[in-house]
Amino acid sequence: MHREIHRGGHVGWLRAAVLGANDGLISTSSLVVGVAAAEPSSAAVLLAAVAGMAAGTLSMAAGEYVSVSSQADTEHADLARERRELASSPATEHAELAGFYVARGLAPELADQVATQLMAHDALAAHARDELGIHETMRARPIQAALASAAAFAAGALPPTLLAALLPGGALAPAVVALTLALLLLLGGIAARIGGAPVARAALRVAFWGALAMAATSLVGRLFGV
Repeated sequence: MHREIHRGGHVGWLRAAVLGANDGLISTSSLVVGVAAAEPSSAAVLLAAVAGMAAGTLSMAAGEYVSVSSQADTEHADLARERRELASSPATEHAELAGFYVARGLAPELADQVATQLMAHDALAAHARDELGIHETMRARPIQAALASAAAFAAGALPPTLLAALLPGGALAPAVVALTLALLLLLGGIAARIGGAPVARAALRVAFWGALAMAATSLVGRLFGV
């Protein structure tokens, strides 16, 4: 037997972690660059960075938890309905499951045997997978998604926040832009590598949108800053 490595099991936490890290890095860096462009004191820039980091971390956690909880509620409702149908109409559910296998190319007799054996093993799991499309590796996990998003956002927001605390105003914006673009290229490449996607394209895509966000907030700071 050989061991196969599939990336489907990474989807839940990877999506939340990548989104959180990119959001934390881009939004906090953009905030620092925008506020610094208005030429306030170093303390004001640092305050904005810390406040943005704290607010974004909590916002990401709450948003992911609510969003994924809604998905989990839908899954639970579908499974509960399927459980009732299996209890009240097992023959109908058996025929329905066999029909799915016929549609996929099995002969009716073989599809009937497969449905019989799978329902004898775990009828609800068979219907959840083949009728509802609910797979264990793709199940909604609200707490996992919330924690991954919050931790990733804080990690992404930390580099520009540290630069805001350490560098003077004149050197801050160029340093934040350079570091952010480098980290975005790295994060985009890592996420693409884990997910099996083209590395260069994913890295450049993330860096482009980060550069656009920082350019926009810098323009806002210069136009409206006092």
